[in-house]
Amino acid sequence: MPVYGYCRCSTDESRQDIDRQRRELRKLGVSDENIYFEYASGIKIDRVEWERLLSVVKEGDTIATTEVSRLTRSTKQLCDIIEMAKTKRIKLVIGGFAVDFRSDTPDPMTEGMLLMWGVFAEMERNIISQRVKSGMANAKSKGRQIGRPKTDLDSLPNSFIRHYPKYKQGDLTVTDLSRLCSVSRQSIYKYIKIYEEANIL
Repeated sequence: MPVYGYCRCSTDESRQDIDRQRRELRKLGVSDENIYFEYASGIKIDRVEWERLLSVVKEGDTIATTEVSRLTRSTKQLCDIIEMAKTKRIKLVIGGFAVDFRSDTPDPMTEGMLLMWGVFAEMERNIISQRVKSGMANAKSKGRQIGRPKTDLDSLPNSFIRHYPKYKQGDLTVTDLSRLCSVSRQSIYKYIKIYEEANIL
């Protein structure tokens, strides 16, 4: 049965981290073509690559990830993922920890451990969020600029500019571009809009 991998980072500045996740997934037996990755918040519901992964997973398959927080940082969403795994009868592998929902009677102790990890992941996110808000308020009080630098034509990645002509010719899809540039599909759509609005065709 196929083994699929999922890795996620909150921002596309965390490329080293997502590369580390991909290396660990390979060690878990996931081939590169079965690794789905994206840059999105862990509490976001409609994550593009996650939804793509769920659309191809069938009964008996396995989804692997490096840790619970890569799947989600919401306990409610984790409960939904567990129910999905039960319904689809798939196996979840979290690093070296496996939860097999392919049988009719999954181990309640193992399932409970997974939920506990989810609670800790959500708590960690809330602590980080609180620290970030405090840091932003402190920076703002000192007159510093808050927020990410604006993406414009001059800051587009060289990899996108290099591969864009192939996309325009129909040789590459948005998904292909996102993998080649190691960014999310959402970022690719933003890059395309910026590039084409500049009339560089």
